[in-house]
Amino acid sequence: MLLKSRIPHIHFFVAFLLVLSFSSCYEDRFTTDPAYKLEFSTDTLTFDTVFTSLGSATSKILVYNRSKFALNISDIKLSGGSQSCFKVNVDGTSSQNNEFSDVEIRANDSMYIFVQVTINPQDSLSPVFIEDSLMFLTNGVYQSIKLQAFGQDMELLSNKIIYNDTTLNGDKPYLVYGYLVVDSAKTLTLNPGCRLYFHNNADLIVYGNLKAEGTAERPITLRGDRLDKVKFTNPFPYNYVAGQWGVVYLLSKYGNHMLKHVNINSGYVGIYFVNDDKNTLPNLHISDCRIHNSLLYNLVAVNGNVTVENSEISNSSSYCVYLNGGKHSFIQSTIVNYFSSSSVEPVSRESKPALMIMNMNKVAPMESVFRNCIISGGSENEFTLASRYTDLYNGVFDHCYIKKPDSLAFNQFTNIRWSQRNDTIFKNTRYSHNKGEYFNFTPDSVSPVRGLADKEVANSYPLDLNGNNRLEDGEPDAGAYEWQPTK
Repeated sequence: MLLKSRIPHIHFFVAFLLVLSFSSCYEDRFTTDPAYKLEFSTDTLTFDTVFTSLGSATSKILVYNRSKFALNISDIKLSGGSQSCFKVNVDGTSSQNNEFSDVEIRANDSMYIFVQVTINPQDSLSPVFIEDSLMFLTNGVYQSIKLQAFGQDMELLSNKIIYNDTTLNGDKPYLVYGYLVVDSAKTLTLNPGCRLYFHNNADLIVYGNLKAEGTAERPITLRGDRLDKVKFTNPFPYNYVAGQWGVVYLLSKYGNHMLKHVNINSGYVGIYFVNDDKNTLPNLHISDCRIHNSLLYNLVAVNGNVTVENSEISNSSSYCVYLNGGKHSFIQSTIVNYFSSSSVEPVSRESKPALMIMNMNKVAPMESVFRNCIISGGSENEFTLASRYTDLYNGVFDHCYIKKPDSLAFNQFTNIRWSQRNDTIFKNTRYSHNKGEYFNFTPDSVSPVRGLADKEVANSYPLDLNGNNRLEDGEPDAGAYEWQPTK
């Protein structure tokens, strides 16, 4: 009885093995029917701007065989052959001439193809466009994927120390690897249109002087070297991600620095202007600049004299501006922090306001002047004056908007519009890659900063950071930008 009871189970097991064997044979059968084609994860593989000679950017394509038969791909090749700027690796195999024969892909299976691009446009000063096609021949049927890339020639500055006065021009970009150091008493001059692209953790370290004077038409740019996009469902530029590179260090106690029409963004720290000698103070003049989206701070000034005019200093995970020792003058500028590490909601930084003035340490005597400025952000308090005797602090705050839960009833504060709970200040204080929105710190039509500025002070800065005339309506706004009607 025991033996008989097992017979049906044995029959079932044998039948299962037969089905499995038949199925396996079926999957290994090749078809020559041209109706069975390959499918691809994309029909066009596009590389965003990549720099030359450092080579390369790599991306991948998935090739699918969704049929019930195995397929033999007779030929996979680049139209440009061995002369192409693209190189191909098929399922772990490379080829000198970028051509592969008799590549098999089983039924309902897939394989990876990796494509690398290296661009060398032979000293071209403008972007170049590179195009090729990856061709597939299966059962007499040709299929193809377009390959596209943009590239720029550049000059590499790798762990470079500048021992003499040096000028960098705006003809073609510079790529900084490791560090770019300016020796003491020497001056690095950045001409209009100069573009410095910094690799991960690369720094600009100035022991001498920095003169970066761009124009509204040809600003100077300091940013990371990732020009491609973060590969999410809705891709967005790496340039929107804080911490892409290092820091601009201004470290000389004798330094005399000028930044005009300069855009610095998405580094670890924007400008670190720090001096250990409280008896000898360097000078930093920032005009018509935008320092934005730093992973830690945007501007740190310790024992130095700072002048900031008509500029935006915005978004960092800590203080946007930290001042400690020296004279500070901020005129017609926007200091604002809606930093978001997740690109969805601002981070919590209640103890780290957008502007921190620290007068508690043994530093150089301090003096702070803020006129026609906006100090705001996503936290409840965006302004802190940390002084042992705040009412005696040597400061002037006039015709400014300040976000703080409690107003300060001291003589240093005049014509201040203190924040109110339902204030709408700017056009856009959020970033959403899903909706294609980015921060816009131009005043909203109902913003309380409209018409807040002292006209006499505004007369010295007739054009806002966007080049609009802030005097046109006779009621200039506080901050770096003048409200503009929607067109």
